[in-house]
Formats: sequence, C-alpha cells, structure tokens
Amino acid sequence: MASTSVSSMILFIAAMLVAASVAGTLVTSVGDVSGSIDARSADAAQTIDTEVDIISDPGSEAVYDDSTTTVTLLVKNTGNGRLPADASKPDVLVDGQYVGAADRTLTVVSGSEWRSGNVVRLELTADLDPGEHRVVLIVNGDREVFEFYV
Repeated sequence: MASTSVSSMILFIAAMLVAASVAGTLVTSVGDVSGSIDARSADAAQTIDTEVDIISDPGSEAVYDDSTTTVTLLVKNTGNGRLPADASKPDVLVDGQYVGAADRTLTVVSGSEWRSGNVVRLELTADLDPGEHRVVLIVNGDREVFEFYV
C-alpha cells in the first residue's frame, strides 16, 4: 500500500508540474496578445483622429512654378490631433509617381506645430508637362486627392 501511495504522490507532482507549465505558457501568450491589441488600438485611434484637407486653389498659378519645377500645396489639419510637421511622414504621389522625402519640404504656415486648424505648406519637386495633373496625399491613412492644370 505504501508503494501505491508513493506512485500516487509522484503522479500528483507530475500533474502539478504539467499544469504549472501550461499555465505559464498561457499567461505569456495572453500578455503578448494584450500588448498587440493595445498597440493596434493606439494606431487605430491616431488614424481616426487624422483628417487633412488640401485647401490650395487648383486654378491658381501659385500651385506650380515652372521655373523651379515646384508644386506648392496648402494642407490644413482638420482632424482632432496634432500631426508631425515632418516632410518624411506623409506619403505623396504626383501623377502616380512616389515623391521621396528628399524631394519635398513641409513648413507650418501659422505656429510651430501642425495642430488642428493649422496649415502647412507642402512643396514638391516635380517636372510637369502642360496638362492635367494629380497629387495624392496620404497622412496616417487619410487620403486626399488634388487635381490641377499646368
């Protein structure tokens, strides 16, 4: 009977070790999933708060300077949050071609930060032929399209 008691005790200890290792694995997995959900919800909140409008006049001669091959757009932050006034942050396409960060500048027109209600001047280097052109601006998932003629 003593050997049955020892066998039962060994099986009990083994069962406890297995249960503890499974619980440890589950706690780690739940922590990883929780962290991932937190990061994803912060990104979603930023995307929801972001809204910009291109307020330049498409008929204005100020949009494209042929002598410097520069497209100048005025972009207003109409969302709820502050946006980075960094030329490398928005994605910009001119006539379907990506404009790299080296070929663009972004300057806050009023104030020092791109807060809600503030306007930035976005200048893009692009050699354009006469005719219709299209600029697509994407900031934190918000997509704006601006069409103009040269």
